[in-house]
Amino acid sequence: MLQLRQQLTIVPITHFFYDFAMKCILKKIVSITFLLTLAFRVFAPASESVIVVKPLPLEPYKSLIHAIGMVETQSDTLAYNPLEGAVGYFQIRPIRLIDYNSKTGSMYSRNDLFNYKISEKIFLYYAMEIGPYNFERIAKTWNGSGKSTILYWEQVKRFL
Repeated sequence: MLQLRQQLTIVPITHFFYDFAMKCILKKIVSITFLLTLAFRVFAPASESVIVVKPLPLEPYKSLIHAIGMVETQSDTLAYNPLEGAVGYFQIRPIRLIDYNSKTGSMYSRNDLFNYKISEKIFLYYAMEIGPYNFERIAKTWNGSGKSTILYWEQVKRFL
């Protein structure tokens, strides 16, 4: 009987210590969670705003434009070749200007070709007919035809 009485008194004591330990653990969890919540509020942004970054435009011909400009005129937008009548940064010949004007309905004159943006627009028109992934064909077609285009392509490759 004594043994049974000891067991009965041990059960409530064990239960009391178990409850006490659980309450302590629960208090610690709540305290830590509360402190972390305060810490996150300190580091969170004060305003609810969205930042939109404007992406850079794709320029698949940029390196080719530079290379052709270096070969043709060493990047001189005011260059003029009296032997061919070629004008501007890309050394656009009169026949190409006539072809461009007839295909696009533009009315550019030879003097307009000294404007880099207009010359670039004409170059890109012909380059886009071939596509952005065939620099060799674009350069050779831009230069003309025949064996001289092989040498021209070699010169352009040095600046790519």
